[in-house]
Amino acid sequence: MMLSIISIWIATALSLMILISATHFWLMHTKKERKTVFELPNYPKITVVVPAHNEEVVIKQTVEAILTLNYPKDKLELLLFADNCEDQTYQSMKRIVDLPQYQAVSTKVIARTGTGGKAGVLNDALEMATGEWICVYDADAMPEKNALYFLVAKALENPERYAAVFGRNKTRNYKQNFLTRCINLEIVNTQRIQHAGLWHLFGIGRIPGTNFIIKTDFVKSIGGWDNGALTEDTAISFKIMQSGKLIALAHNSEAFQQEPETLSAYYQQRKRWAKGNYEVILTNFKHLFDKSVWRIKWEVFYYISTFFWFNAAIIISDIIFLVNVVFWGISLFDPNVHILFTFGSNNIELANLLMVNWFLMIGVYLLQINIALASQFGQLTVKNLLVAIISYVTYAQLFIAISIMSIISVLLDHLFRRDGTKWYKTKRFND
Repeated sequence: MMLSIISIWIATALSLMILISATHFWLMHTKKERKTVFELPNYPKITVVVPAHNEEVVIKQTVEAILTLNYPKDKLELLLFADNCEDQTYQSMKRIVDLPQYQAVSTKVIARTGTGGKAGVLNDALEMATGEWICVYDADAMPEKNALYFLVAKALENPERYAAVFGRNKTRNYKQNFLTRCINLEIVNTQRIQHAGLWHLFGIGRIPGTNFIIKTDFVKSIGGWDNGALTEDTAISFKIMQSGKLIALAHNSEAFQQEPETLSAYYQQRKRWAKGNYEVILTNFKHLFDKSVWRIKWEVFYYISTFFWFNAAIIISDIIFLVNVVFWGISLFDPNVHILFTFGSNNIELANLLMVNWFLMIGVYLLQINIALASQFGQLTVKNLLVAIISYVTYAQLFIAISIMSIISVLLDHLFRRDGTKWYKTKRFND
């Protein structure tokens, strides 16, 4: 019980440290949020890759947004992959790229029948790419017109040190229902606090699934992406950190992606992400004890703490709370029944400690959300604040349940030697 409480305090302290760093970052970059565009010293050739599997619902908007990016058209190469599609994704891609207004961009539409999921597509693209950098956009991620420009601008600040540069993703369908509003709050908090805070404090970045660029030659030197990986972005992030290179944050680069609108779609997507992260943790656990660079040690520690240690602490704390509530209820009818988890005869000490613990957690949570929303134009609304409060006891608890189910699934995969890399296609919805 005490270990659980202390663990939650440690997690709260780490959260506050990252929050302070993120707050300082946004105070420094407030004026830069105006997204001023200047002439770059040079414009490297960029190969933009779009992996698409049965994406006819969203692919048109994404391809059109990429073809109208504010970047020299003669410096763009677009590779569109219809990966094992059973719908009209390929035909939709062809219709768009064949339009007269888009002929200035070198484009290829590939009907792919290979294996390996998204990582397999990216490895195929790696063999075809002629650009100095590879840029990846998921089929549902519409880049803002200057998104690629800001990624490249950041890369040119230190091209020898930066192996990859990532931007931010925003929820384009967040007003759809309560679930999408909760996902929007999670993404805003993750990207405006976690990503900004870690980059500003430690120079640590993580490649997201979309809206990033990575050096073509570097990817080739590390053997490409891991075929079949459930979270190919996390896996390659660890490879980059292991090499001593950095993954830089381009805070002005934005893409608008569609999020799950049903609990079923959300559960399947997040379970895949969690399983992929667990596999990456198991693969890289050894780096805690070898001579790896300190950033990868921090990331391994962070993932272990988040998915195992702190999760376990919260689960134990919840169990203790529920057991005490049950026994307190019984004691109202039978005075001989005593509350199980107690320091003193009247449980006053424990009650006070747990109350302080609860106020710390919810206080830091609401502080993070408020600062994150305040740092992004149009997000700090009364409705979002109310959703944040409600989501603390509803949506936020789903992470724990999904983590438990994912751990069980990973253990069963290893126990029965079954293939756990089956790719779940996130369901798309008409905007």
